[in-house]
Amino acid sequence: MEQVYQFFANLFNALVVELEYAKVLMPSLMQGLIVTLKIFILTLVMSLPLGLPFALGSNSKRAIIRIPCRVYIWLFRGTPLMLQLFFFYFFLPIVSGIKLDGFTTAVFTFVLNYAAYFAEIYRGGIESIDRGQYEASQSLGLSRTQTLFGIIIPQMLKRVLPPISNETITLVKDTALVSVIAVGELIRVARGAVNRDVKVTAFVIAAIIYLILTFILTLLSNYLEKRFSRHESQ
Repeated sequence: MEQVYQFFANLFNALVVELEYAKVLMPSLMQGLIVTLKIFILTLVMSLPLGLPFALGSNSKRAIIRIPCRVYIWLFRGTPLMLQLFFFYFFLPIVSGIKLDGFTTAVFTFVLNYAAYFAEIYRGGIESIDRGQYEASQSLGLSRTQTLFGIIIPQMLKRVLPPISNETITLVKDTALVSVIAVGELIRVARGAVNRDVKVTAFVIAAIIYLILTFILTLLSNYLEKRFSRHESQ
């Protein structure tokens, strides 16, 4: 009985020590989280609209527009994001003489990468719209631009919401890659604490933070999907 009591006493004391250590870690981890959120928000705000012209361009009848758009999408979807970060951070300054700081490079690379993925999602959504929609628009005397932006794209956005939500959740986790170019986001800060103190507590806290972020995004995406499906049924 005394051994059981001693075990739980030691466990409680270890837990108290870990909680105190976690309090010490939290300010620096929160700073890393802020950097992570900045990269996430800036990437999402810029890549979502940027993907649309590339999606439209990849479906263009003009080869001079279609081919560059498809090459861009193929290039950024076909190479690892980490390799793209290395290219823009290390190789581009050698070739062009333009040196960007780590944060700017990270945002720039992420925007180009995710715009390519969103472009492909948009393209698939546009192609899923029944051809009868185009014919009905023509019979109403609508121009191609009016048809595209007034009828096709609004329907497309409803259909592509689930894959966009998945990419958004992936984006949160991909932000950890920017630590390879010395950007002080959440994982880099956590790794610094682990290397300094030889304790994995920082990694555990970082994992919990990522789980909370993805959980919030999952709830938000489920809410938006239900909202759109309810309006569609009406």
